[in-house]
Amino acid sequence: MKLIRNLQNYDDPHSLASRFRAARRRKIVELIETTHKAEGRCRILDLGGRIDYWDPFDRAMLERCGAHITLVNPEAVNPANDPLFTAMDGDACDMGQWEDGAFDLVHSNSVVEHVGDWPRMEAFARETRRLAPRYYVQTPYFWFPVEPHFSAPFFHWRSEQSRARSLMKRGHGFSERAPDLGVAMRDVQHARLLDKAQFAFLFPDADYPHERVAGLTKSLIAVRG
Repeated sequence: MKLIRNLQNYDDPHSLASRFRAARRRKIVELIETTHKAEGRCRILDLGGRIDYWDPFDRAMLERCGAHITLVNPEAVNPANDPLFTAMDGDACDMGQWEDGAFDLVHSNSVVEHVGDWPRMEAFARETRRLAPRYYVQTPYFWFPVEPHFSAPFFHWRSEQSRARSLMKRGHGFSERAPDLGVAMRDVQHARLLDKAQFAFLFPDADYPHERVAGLTKSLIAVRG
């Protein structure tokens, strides 16, 4: 569908996807600059982040604000010896190696829906709120009709069994055709979208500048700071 391709085409700077990301960057830049003004630096913990996500940001701005970005993933992403980044192996739901407030800003883009079941989402939110006075968390919205991971309208509203059967017949979005039910179920359960009540429960001390398209909420955003 043309709408779905437009939503997800990050190579086109005029696509909806690119415009949404540009708007998110503006909010994140505001947080970084506010943090620098208050702290004289900006130590960022990026949960599930990658270096290429930060490429569109103004490098001079990041350096001017004393930014340093720690990337945490189950498998560390090679920082290519860039002094702006540190890559860490870690579980975003259990970061006891760091004390409360060890960072100035926690950042997360489309990660909480991938950490697992509800108890792990709660743990992810606790760590996010614990590790910095400011945070930015974004996740796709359950009630937006297009599921972004599988690039299909209404797909996520179907039962897990129905979705798994579809994946065994053909690929959907970022998931290739599953060779068996086990692979299909793992793909289906890898993304668990949240509604507004769940998101607000996880991040009760935030503001919610949610993204909207055609009058519908597309993504949930929580900002504290």
